[in-house]
Amino acid sequence: MSASDVKERAQRLLALHRPGDPVILPTVWDAWSARLAVDAGFAALTVGSHPLADSIGKPDNEGMSFDDNITRVAQITAAVDVPVSVDVESGYGETPVRLIEGLLSVGAVGLNIEDTVHAEGRRLRSPQEHAELVGRLRAAADAAGVHVVINARTDLFLRQDGDEADRVDRAIDRMKLAADAGADVLYPVGRHDPDTMRRLTSELPLPVNAIGLPDQDDPASFGPLGVGRVSFGPYFQAALAARGNEILSRWT
Repeated sequence: MSASDVKERAQRLLALHRPGDPVILPTVWDAWSARLAVDAGFAALTVGSHPLADSIGKPDNEGMSFDDNITRVAQITAAVDVPVSVDVESGYGETPVRLIEGLLSVGAVGLNIEDTVHAEGRRLRSPQEHAELVGRLRAAADAAGVHVVINARTDLFLRQDGDEADRVDRAIDRMKLAADAGADVLYPVGRHDPDTMRRLTSELPLPVNAIGLPDQDDPASFGPLGVGRVSFGPYFQAALAARGNEILSRWT
């Protein structure tokens, strides 16, 4: 893939993020699942760390290495002609420059970066520390000449961190810092009730990523909440696994 192709895919991915008219990014993990999604008509994809790790027999939460990740991503980008974003967990202990250069080397044009540091006892980065990392990723992408789409994720809801009474406030403050540092999308990962999601999308300055259950949620339900992006996390793979078990159980 040429440098101009990579730049074009990055711009295409960024332009797909429209609050109220969300881009749906099926979460894939190999060339087969990527082709399945593209053949179904999706305009872009995201690679999920959980299903990818499962597919190579390693645990999520950085049980695989960054090299494991981009080896599989290279197979995906070679198989499909759409923009691909990649979950890089908390960064695998790599420098921002290495993360950006590694992703661009295999044709990926977006990333998710979370604030749980798995290699350090799953500690939560401070809001300022996470924003600084986002800023360094943006600087590395700028230096490479590609507007890599940075999806800044917070795990406050997933971890049920701190007092529930002010968790939304703290998440908003944290993600605003990430936005100021150069993020393009904000990902308060978790399943939120409609009122919480409306508050997040109305108070945050960038498109918000929601997680969808592909076999259960109404695709039309996210736009009215102001969502700008929907991905499936591990739930697409889980839904396929459930159906696979139904088929296989007929033969055992």
